[in-house]
Amino acid sequence: MAEHAVTTKTAITVEDVRKEFVLRHTRSLKEALMWVVRGRRGDISKKFDALKSVSFQVEEGETVALVGLNGSGKSTLLKLISGVLQPDSGSVRTRGRVAGLIEVGAGFHHDLSGRDNVYLNGAILGMSEQQIDEKFDSIAEFSEIGEFIDTEVKFYSSGMYLRLAFSIAVHTDPEVFLIDEILAVGDEPFQRKCIAKIKELARAGKTLFVVSHDLDLVSTICERGILLEHGRVVMDGEVHNVVSELRRRSSSAEH
Repeated sequence: MAEHAVTTKTAITVEDVRKEFVLRHTRSLKEALMWVVRGRRGDISKKFDALKSVSFQVEEGETVALVGLNGSGKSTLLKLISGVLQPDSGSVRTRGRVAGLIEVGAGFHHDLSGRDNVYLNGAILGMSEQQIDEKFDSIAEFSEIGEFIDTEVKFYSSGMYLRLAFSIAVHTDPEVFLIDEILAVGDEPFQRKCIAKIKELARAGKTLFVVSHDLDLVSTICERGILLEHGRVVMDGEVHNVVSELRRRSSSAEH
């Protein structure tokens, strides 16, 4: 039987990924001395597997919601995909430019103005000076910070700071967007504007990988869901089915 040509390209490949963290416990002086006396045998710290053998692929243009209860490993996985963290084993590969709305404003310099930070952050996210010049007015207008664009960002409210950071990120035109709870930025009218912008990006064929506790919201933005539980993928399928399963598990955990 003839094979069909594969026309889609894979945007994100996560293959057998494991990530471990060390939880350091404060021991009593007696326990610490005994540990030294025993020749430092026995682990004084505890290891925690945040992710265990996680594998999946995301095709270009897919909109995927990563959901799970607190502590399931969602933010760790997003940081691995963005390159902020490295896996202990396995591999994570991405195609094209990736913009992570993960630690929003992480590249901001507090002593610079909003205008200077647009250029600084835009460059960090891979834009040329000419591209930033062309999009500057649109970035400033979307952020709704008005004349404060020329004020040092250390004087910004948290809402202004987040709005400007979000505006820069959505104007960088990457192939893959990683979004972590950033939909909580600002007041409700601005949230609606952010959501509309994200939906516009999805319609434009961008790959979206979204982490959010707002299950109704991810159900409207995303088509596919991946459910994490204790660092493992326990379900991967149509977003409404995955959200229903998470709600079922959440209610079971409460009783």
